[in-house]
Amino acid sequence: MANAITLIRIPLLFLFIALLNTAKPVIIFWCIPFIIGIMLLDMLDGVVARKLNQASLLGSALDIAVDRALEIILWVVFSCLGLIPLIIPLIVITRGTLTDAVRCVGNCQGKAAFAQMKHPVNHFLVSSRFMRDFYGVVKGAAFAVLTLDLGFRTLAHPWSAGIHALAVGISWFTIFLTVLRGIPVIVEEVAFLRGPQSPNLEESSS
Repeated sequence: MANAITLIRIPLLFLFIALLNTAKPVIIFWCIPFIIGIMLLDMLDGVVARKLNQASLLGSALDIAVDRALEIILWVVFSCLGLIPLIIPLIVITRGTLTDAVRCVGNCQGKAAFAQMKHPVNHFLVSSRFMRDFYGVVKGAAFAVLTLDLGFRTLAHPWSAGIHALAVGISWFTIFLTVLRGIPVIVEEVAFLRGPQSPNLEESSS
């Protein structure tokens, strides 16, 4: 059930993008609660997994993979729409690629991504429920305000400049949190990468 909730976000995401490209203000404004709903599903799948005792390494990997795909695609789309600078999706793609690559070391040892943080500060930034929820809320707010920005731009409304400045500001704050939460992952996994490789890791790298 939890994995199904995670995976349903992908087709909903593509429907959201299709609606954005209608260039119809009314539809674009309705996309604001739509994207908020998509982001809330990320919290719902975790709640369902805990309630139904369905938490697993597969579920953790799927959750991160879908989150990564969703945020990368959305940042790229909003950049293509001219709402944010290209550097934002480039930072997100770079950060995501690096963190997911080093997390593979822990995954090969049977550790879920959020269980790999050992230092208390790193654990708080990356794995704590508070930071995960806070980051999700900020990220959802950024996507919602960017959608609002597109709607006002389509209308050529006098408030467009102010809405755009707000959208860009929230986007950059989200990127700050993205990088802040990515650094501990890389730091924690350096020890694994420096250690001797197991036969399985050597085979996977060949």
